[in-house]
Amino acid sequence: MGSEPSTKPLVSVVVTVKNEERGIRQLFDSLLGQEEPFEIVIVDALSHDDTWAIVQEYSHRYPTRFRIERRFGSRGIGRNIGVSHARGDFVAFIDGDCIADSQWLHALRAGFASSDVVAGQTVASGPSQYGQLERVELYQRGNDVTYPSCNLGYRRALFRELAGFDPRFITAEDIDLNLRAVESGHRILHVPEALVYHHVRPTLLRFLYQAFWNGYGRKQLTEKHGNLWGNYRLRRLMSNQRTVISWARLVAALSGYGTRILTGGGRRLYPPRVTGSVREGNPEFARGQ
Repeated sequence: MGSEPSTKPLVSVVVTVKNEERGIRQLFDSLLGQEEPFEIVIVDALSHDDTWAIVQEYSHRYPTRFRIERRFGSRGIGRNIGVSHARGDFVAFIDGDCIADSQWLHALRAGFASSDVVAGQTVASGPSQYGQLERVELYQRGNDVTYPSCNLGYRRALFRELAGFDPRFITAEDIDLNLRAVESGHRILHVPEALVYHHVRPTLLRFLYQAFWNGYGRKQLTEKHGNLWGNYRLRRLMSNQRTVISWARLVAALSGYGTRILTGGGRRLYPPRVTGSVREGNPEFARGQ
């Protein structure tokens, strides 16, 4: 007798990659063992190492599992392109420098039964001095909206209703999306069992570079959403600065924030007009599926 067809919803795992040849095989191998049914949608932002060759290799080996695209753009643009190719009822985002726990999709899928937005638990992997610093949390209507898109899931219909990631963001595009989801009446369900291991930056310079652009993105958030400082738990933020590296990260982030103030000029992030479910400047959502 044949096996019964799965009644579980299809999940589209969307991955944006650029120059990830060092760890992308580990990511793919961790995804291929996930709970069925799922598909893997890869968008490569014109890598100049062997990333695209590895993507093609896996696509040829698993032609029914992988859907691949090559297009230049930011992480937000790449993820929007990935979702435009997705067929699942739900989309799960993960990054090219991550490894998914074997129960990752099972846990996310369970969360989707009670929420249209599900965030997993991201565990830092790498030098401890760069990996043990907590996220600078930002709360909106009781929800932590800073859960990163390296471990985040959305009902695809809601993602499209929100017009996806705002392509104007350099960083913090995931926080902006989560903010808009919460403001539209949805809650973010945290599922700690949905584990993803994320490689931290290997050097202090790259770590601080990331912190600088994170701060830059936080200023972009205030331009679009208004003053958000009242939504931060500032006492907790300051109490967490216990080491020289944590203070260095904070200084780098504030430098990025200040740089956006000084250089943003006429490029301020005012909310774009939305017609139906299509956001101006986001043509990926102008196409039918």
